[in-house]
Amino acid sequence: MSGTRAAERLLLTGGQRAELEAIVASPSLSYRAVRQAGGLLDAAEGLANEEIATALADQTDYDHRWLINPESGEVVFWTSDTGIDGRTPVDVEELDLVCIDPLRSSVWYQDMADFAEQVSDEQAARRLARALRGNGAFRRFKDELHEEYPQLLPAWHAFRETRAHRRAVQWLADNSLIEDAAATRFLHEHPEPNVP
Repeated sequence: MSGTRAAERLLLTGGQRAELEAIVASPSLSYRAVRQAGGLLDAAEGLANEEIATALADQTDYDHRWLINPESGEVVFWTSDTGIDGRTPVDVEELDLVCIDPLRSSVWYQDMADFAEQVSDEQAARRLARALRGNGAFRRFKDELHEEYPQLLPAWHAFRETRAHRRAVQWLADNSLIEDAAATRFLHEHPEPNVP
């Protein structure tokens, strides 16, 4: 994932980490408990968030899937021609992995609209909102930022990345890969940044 920033990590106390590690190592606990504890440890390392955020945003249209191993938290890329190892075709249904389906483009469009609405410079806000009208909105919005308002780029990147990582954590919770309480804590501890 070159050119992207590392995911925000789920913050754990030493006691919480030790408790999760004991759960993962336990041979007598349920598969679900072990899986959820492993997912939390991965989130604490920032391992899955960024890749899940990328998968949720993937709008390319060729035959591929992003998948996550519910036991290890590893995210893999599958194609019909090369499977997950890049060499061996395998039917995606044969894999014991959870599919990460991309979100609709309207979700990511809404991020741009929300950002434009929060920009305090009225002229910049109007121009960014105008860039979102009609076909080609994603390209026009990006061009407007880069060409006319480059000073807003760091704020846009922080806004977009924070929302993407929050969606990744929510996706983990929705798919029972982490506890709802952990997701809620992460979301509380990682609010959306202020837009200048």
